[in-house]
Amino acid sequence: MAIDKRIEFCIENYFLRSGCEAIRCYQCSSDTDQKGEDLCGAYGKFDKERNIPAECSSDESHTPGTFCVKLTQQSPRGFIWNGRWRQVIRRCASVSSTGVTGVCNWGVYENGIYWQECSCSEDSCNGAPTFSSLSTITFVTLSVLLSILFTR
Repeated sequence: MAIDKRIEFCIENYFLRSGCEAIRCYQCSSDTDQKGEDLCGAYGKFDKERNIPAECSSDESHTPGTFCVKLTQQSPRGFIWNGRWRQVIRRCASVSSTGVTGVCNWGVYENGIYWQECSCSEDSCNGAPTFSSLSTITFVTLSVLLSILFTR
């Protein structure tokens, strides 16, 4: 009887421990915010009280994954989505565009929209206000605007 209890304990411990190893990430998108709301932190501080991180391997996750991502897109030339000039998406991800997590990558699409994608692999890490992105966004936006002004 004692052996059965030990086996049961080992099995329960294995499943409980392995279930706790899944990463939890914030999941939201500013393009789904109601008018006048900023739940995903596109314009203001990201509210961790109103957003709850979801376990990336569970059914509550919008996208399954093994790490967290924060994608910021911004237009220097007016609105791009639903009357907004900036969009933020926070989610789980399983494939990185560069194959590396824990870094930020950025670029500019052909239509002039600046993007920055930051990935991380700790619980709730995509809830950070920035990965030093505000200064990068400002610098790139100013660079794009200056290049547009001086190439005409």
